[in-house]
Amino acid sequence: IVFLILGIVAVLALIVVLFVGAIVGFVFYTIGNSDAAEAARVYLRTNEKLKSDIGEVKEFGWFVTGQVNYQNAVGEATLHLKVFGEKKTVNATVALSYRSNRGWRVTDASYDRDGQTVELKQPYEPDALPTPSP
Repeated sequence: IVFLILGIVAVLALIVVLFVGAIVGFVFYTIGNSDAAEAARVYLRTNEKLKSDIGEVKEFGWFVTGQVNYQNAVGEATLHLKVFGEKKTVNATVALSYRSNRGWRVTDASYDRDGQTVELKQPYEPDALPTPSP
C-alpha cells in the first residue's frame, strides 16, 4: 500500500513538474522570439562601442530573459541577453519601448565588463539620424 501511494504521489509530482516546465519553456520561447528581442539583437549586433570591445558579434545565448509588457499601442521591455563576440562574451541589458505601431526602439543599453557596467546608449538619447547621400 505504501508503494502504491508513493507511486501515485511520484506520478502526480512528475505531471506537475512537466506542466510547470512547459509553461516556463513557453515563456522563454515567447520572449526570445518576440519583436522586442529581435530589435535588441539588431541593436547589439550593430553597436560600434560593443563591437570595439568584444569584437564582431558571433551569436547570442539561447535564453533571453526579462520582461515584455505591452497593452494596446504602448509597450515596454527590458531584456537580458548573453552576447558572444570574437574576443569575449558579455551579458547585455537592453531596454526598449513601443509606441503607436512604430516598432520597438532601444531606449537604454548596457553590458557587464569584468564587473563594471558599460553604457552603450544613454537613456532617451536620440537615435542617430541617417546621413543624406550626396
